[in-house]
Amino acid sequence: MRQIWGKGDTILLIFAGASAEFALNKAVDWLYFTGKLPADPLGRLFSTVSYAREIVFSEQEEAHKAIDTITRIHSAVEANRGASIPDWAYRDVLFMLIDYSIRAFEILERNLSRAEKQEIFEVFFRVGSRMEVKGLPQDLQAWEKMRADHLLRDLQESPYTKDLYFQYRKHLGPVRYRLLLEAQILVVPQKVRELLGKRKVSLLGPLIGIYKLSRSFNLDWLIKTIILPQEYQKEIRELDRITG
Repeated sequence: MRQIWGKGDTILLIFAGASAEFALNKAVDWLYFTGKLPADPLGRLFSTVSYAREIVFSEQEEAHKAIDTITRIHSAVEANRGASIPDWAYRDVLFMLIDYSIRAFEILERNLSRAEKQEIFEVFFRVGSRMEVKGLPQDLQAWEKMRADHLLRDLQESPYTKDLYFQYRKHLGPVRYRLLLEAQILVVPQKVRELLGKRKVSLLGPLIGIYKLSRSFNLDWLIKTIILPQEYQKEIRELDRITG
C-alpha cells in the first residue's frame, strides 16, 4: 500500500478513475450537498489524498485519528442535511479505492500477486470497520463479488454526471480535460466505460511504456509540469514520497 500511495502518478491515475465513477454513483448528490466537489474538483482531490495518505503512512493511533476525523466530517454533513449517508455509498467509495489502487499500480508498475491484493483489501477493510460501515465483505474473494454487483446496481448516468464533467472541463481546460478522459478510459472497468459512452482503448495506452522510461531519467516531472495546472504544482510534487 505504501508503494502504491507513495507515488504521485499512481495516485493521480487512481483519482482519474474515481472521478469517472463518482460521476455515475447513485449517491453523488451527497458530494453536491456541500458544493465543494463541483466548486473545486482538484482541491477536493488533494484534500481526499491527504487523508488517505495520513492513514496509509501513519502508525495505528494516528491512522485511527484520521479515520475518526473523516467520520466526524461525514456526520456533520448528515446532520446538516437531516439524512444519513447509506452504508452502500460508504462501501462503494471503499470498493473504488481498492479497485483503482490495484488497477493504477498494475498499469504503471507491474501485476500484483493475490497476497498483495489481499493486503490492499485489508487496509481499506480496517478503514471501513473503524468507520462502523455495515455489510463489509470479509475477504478479497467476497469483495470481488460485491464489487461486480455494485458496478451493475449502483451506477447510472444522471444530471449530476453531465454537470460534474462540465466542472472537470471548466477547471482543467480543454487539453488537460482530454488527458483526463483518456486516463479514465485507461483505468476504469468496462461497465463504467459503457455507461459513460467511452471507447475501449485509450490513446494513452501506447505511451505508458515511454512514460515509464522517462521516470528512469527523472523526466516524468517535466511531463507533469507541462500537463498539470500550475497552481497545483506544489501539491502534486508532495504526492511523491520515499517508501521502503
